[in-house]
Amino acid sequence: MFKILLNSSLAAALAFCAVGCDVEQTREGEMPNVDVDVNGDPGQLPAYDVDAPEVDVEMEESTVTVPDVDVDMEKRTIKTPDVDITLPKDE
Repeated sequence: MFKILLNSSLAAALAFCAVGCDVEQTREGEMPNVDVDVNGDPGQLPAYDVDAPEVDVEMEESTVTVPDVDVDMEKRTIKTPDVDITLPKDE
């Protein structure tokens, strides 16, 4: 139960971060200028300025109602597969 709650909280936080980002392109990209001699201008990738929201995650104690489950273990005899493998002989 705790893992499900933790995973859900992390997924919600990541989704909030991804949706709350403000992305602005700060530089145009350009294709490289290449000649046959493999010499040339390497080009450049576009630059982006990303302002992501600040997320503070803290742990706090909470009181919740959970079920009290008692498990009684007992031994039973059941049929299980028994696999024997006989490899062919090398000739």
